[in-house]
Amino acid sequence: MSRMLPVLAAVAVALATPAAAELSKVNSAAEFKNIVSGKTLTRPLVRLNVGSNGTISGRGATWDISGNWTWKNGYFCRSLEWGGDDLGYDCAEVKASGRKIRFTTEQGRGDSADFSLR
Repeated sequence: MSRMLPVLAAVAVALATPAAAELSKVNSAAEFKNIVSGKTLTRPLVRLNVGSNGTISGRGATWDISGNWTWKNGYFCRSLEWGGDDLGYDCAEVKASGRKIRFTTEQGRGDSADFSLR
């Protein structure tokens, strides 16, 4: 599984499509919870549920995803496991508009992943 992570990450980034509408920065945990509450975050091969209680669960490709999140200093901070591999801790900038949400790692300085809200 760990040998496939770089390949799957590259595929996921390549398949990400920019949202047509201008995305706005999400500034608070309350705003974030309102956006994701009752929704599944989807992108090719990935389905995630982000609980208001700080949990993350879902599937990526054929492997389970689990983790926890909190909101710190304007960023979505999470720890994740994917298929039993620890993906570590990161704080991401979140932007959203309508049914689209984007997470950009390293407090907005890293890679981005766009999801649809369903």
